Amino acid sequence: MGIIERDGGTLYCTAIFVDPVEGLVAKHRKLVPTASERLIWGQGDGSTLPVVGKEFESCVEKAHTVHAKISATICWENYVPLLRTYYYSLGTQIYCAPTIDSRDTWQSSMQHIALEGRCFVLSACQFATEKDYPPDHAVADPNNRNPDNIMLGGGSVIISPLGKVLAGPTRQPEEILTADLDLDDVVRGKFDLDSVGHYARPDVFQLKANIPPR
Repeated sequence: MGIIERDGGTLYCTAIFVDPVEGLVAKHRKLVPTASERLIWGQGDGSTLPVVGKEFESCVEKAHTVHAKISATICWENYVPLLRTYYYSLGTQIYCAPTIDSRDTWQSSMQHIALEGRCFVLSACQFATEKDYPPDHAVADPNNRNPDNIMLGGGSVIISPLGKVLAGPTRQPEEILTADLDLDDVVRGKFDLDSVGHYARPDVFQLKANIPPR
């Protein structure tokens, strides 16, 4: 879930992980606010880069549970290769990518990440029209205001570890996307490509992460 978090006098763009029983279990603060976001939000640090483990009931065998590893990367952070690599190294299987980027090019990026990380990618993007904002909100043409003008075009999508679109991209408001995720597809996908395993070259490239609070 995306929130605006306040810590002291600083605001952060934050994704929180909420368990229905345990409540808040982890959070991720966006590392680098994008463009004019830097006027408002602070920078996160390496201490909020969790990959959260969670047990789920199997939809195939009801008496069994499956263990999934979940991460979240916010909007244009997804264009930071080292951040993606860090999450891959922790074994993320369900890679969440909330965004406000509703362009078609975003869909290509999400497919790339699914293929690169051999993980399921869940990207949520809002659908919003002018009527969802205050009447004096800035618009492209203030002389042609229309409550039905699209401000944000949606594009939520679920993608498999081999880049197959399982649901979406939806361009309609108030729609819930669902898909059955076979986590064994993550294992199958890594048979021929594991970018932080057998397809890596640690003798040539190494990743160093500073994860203590700063």
